[in-house]
Amino acid sequence: MVHSRRYFRRQATKASLFYRIASVLLVLFAVGHTFDFRQNNQDWGADAVLGLMRSVHFDALGFNRTYWDFFSAFGFFFSVFLVFVGVLAWQLSSLPAETLARIRGIAWALAICFVAVTALSWRFAFTIPIGFSTLITVCLIAAAWLSAKPI
Repeated sequence: MVHSRRYFRRQATKASLFYRIASVLLVLFAVGHTFDFRQNNQDWGADAVLGLMRSVHFDALGFNRTYWDFFSAFGFFFSVFLVFVGVLAWQLSSLPAETLARIRGIAWALAICFVAVTALSWRFAFTIPIGFSTLITVCLIAAAWLSAKPI
């Protein structure tokens, strides 16, 4: 019994490390995304598209908006999500082994959510978000895996 408690605590310590790594990566991802997602590289030739996104106004349920407003809103929503998940991962890293075992469903839901983020990054994004989302996913899966129930 004592042996299995020690094993369980070692696993939780490893899970804690993976949650902290994920937390730092999430905050870095959020900062980079927040400051860069609305930037335009001249090589892309997107000036005309961006100009139209900013200039065409329409009524959206009583609000005058542009596609640039929607693009910006969803980009900032994602940044807020990344910060929230970073804080959540840090909080998970400080939980005792017994608590981590009890909330394994939350740990796995978070990991699966980032599997989806990674798949979307591979489908629609480029190297930096693919790299960040992949590393974060690996950390969250490892942490969820290591947050096992005691043997």
